[in-house]
Amino acid sequence: MVKSVNVAIIGSGVVGSAFVNQLKNLKTAINFNVVYFARSSKEALFSSDYKPVDLASYKNASAQAVLSLDELTKFLKGASKPTILIDNTSNSTIADYYPTFVKEGISIATPNKKAFSSDLSVWNEIFKNSEAPSGGLVYHEATVGAGLPIIGPLRDLITTGDKVEKIEGIFSGTLSYIFNEFSTTDPSTKVKFSDVVKVAKDLGYTEPDPRDDLNGLDVARKVTILARISGFDVESPTSFPVESLIPKELESVQTADEFLSKLPDFDADIQKVKEEALAENKVLRFVGQVDFKANKVSVEIGKYGFDHPFASLKGSDNVVSIKTERYSNPLIIQGAGAGAEVTAHGVLADAIKIAERIAI
Repeated sequence: MVKSVNVAIIGSGVVGSAFVNQLKNLKTAINFNVVYFARSSKEALFSSDYKPVDLASYKNASAQAVLSLDELTKFLKGASKPTILIDNTSNSTIADYYPTFVKEGISIATPNKKAFSSDLSVWNEIFKNSEAPSGGLVYHEATVGAGLPIIGPLRDLITTGDKVEKIEGIFSGTLSYIFNEFSTTDPSTKVKFSDVVKVAKDLGYTEPDPRDDLNGLDVARKVTILARISGFDVESPTSFPVESLIPKELESVQTADEFLSKLPDFDADIQKVKEEALAENKVLRFVGQVDFKANKVSVEIGKYGFDHPFASLKGSDNVVSIKTERYSNPLIIQGAGAGAEVTAHGVLADAIKIAERIAI
């Protein structure tokens, strides 16, 4: 008998579309029956008899109004079959509802960082409910490093009794690219910080408003997640020092274009820091840290010697160093940490892990 599991998908944006394409081509012994698909914030595909949604035609199929989260929970429970919710959004309202989904036995696979990096109380409630006998499972590998295997191995280390001493990493593809281009081991590199930011925006690496990357909050959310898994009870991503790369004078400018036009006025400040590092045979990198010995969590510019793994990073790759009692020589995980395809892969891999545990 072929095992199966019901699936509810929320979101068909860049990551959501990539996820659907990968799910359509999935070769597995388990059937994934998509019984609900919210393709936008207003339209959803589903039927009262739980007939699977045709993923080949979801873009043009006639749709109904999306169900409220309470209605969605009732609908999914009505199928009397194990269900996985795939949340491919960054919506905070949906994230705040995770504890209810999980309490009602609905499992979750998601790249949405909000639920796991906002108030600590939400994190605690999610996993308290998940550990209950009737609770749903929760997998969120893609919330840090997209499809890179970071969260899974870290949880395995903790579960098997290892203790984290220090986690250090470059967790933003955008800021990885910017600093890899701006601060190199070549003294002849004369590129200006503002020019690199503009190129990154033109290449699509940054958010529409680059300040959403430069403020460091995205990195802070990822560091918060890793800290909590490691046993560091971080209250929120704003409860520890986060260095912003936005000059204070430009924090309140109205538009992204205005910000970019004025950013060159502040190039000298970060150029000086770069030159000081170069004089020490070091480069600058934007890093997040969880340091148990120092009892410190932080996000800031760091200086690294030319022979350090962080110094040789290329493009927009992410890298994380995990030092534990067992791994006194740190475990290094490196690769593409952003992008729709690798993020979708991370979510789908989580969905498969859940299905293997709950499918009937």
